[in-house]
Amino acid sequence: MTANSVKLFVTPKIADASHSIRHVFIRDLVLTCSIGIHSHEKIAGQRLRINLDLSVDESGRPIDDNIKNVICYEQLADGVSDIIGRGHVNLVETLAEDVAAMCLEDRRVLSARVRVEKLDILEDAQSVGVEIERFNSEV
Repeated sequence: MTANSVKLFVTPKIADASHSIRHVFIRDLVLTCSIGIHSHEKIAGQRLRINLDLSVDESGRPIDDNIKNVICYEQLADGVSDIIGRGHVNLVETLAEDVAAMCLEDRRVLSARVRVEKLDILEDAQSVGVEIERFNSEV
């Protein structure tokens, strides 16, 4: 995809029966991470709040009350923890990209919206961070 190309498929921001879209989300997952560019940030972990919202194609499999037929939020949370456990990351942007890539490994995920917030950074702000949205390349 070039900088001038336009994405023809846009995933709805809400669940959409007409397109067989389900949203799977994790809200306000708080974890400790070694993150930041400053020397003091490389010494002690910082609290992060992570939010995921995945647009999932539900047309391929019936749910049948079977966990194998859905995107498991426990596996998503474990995946985020695994990424954080790899070691120090300089930028919240890098962490957000890594988390989005992990979410998109499952081809049923059409898009991943990832928000990574550093907590306890600015005295007058609840958080600072980044939010990205990435699309599955096979859509």
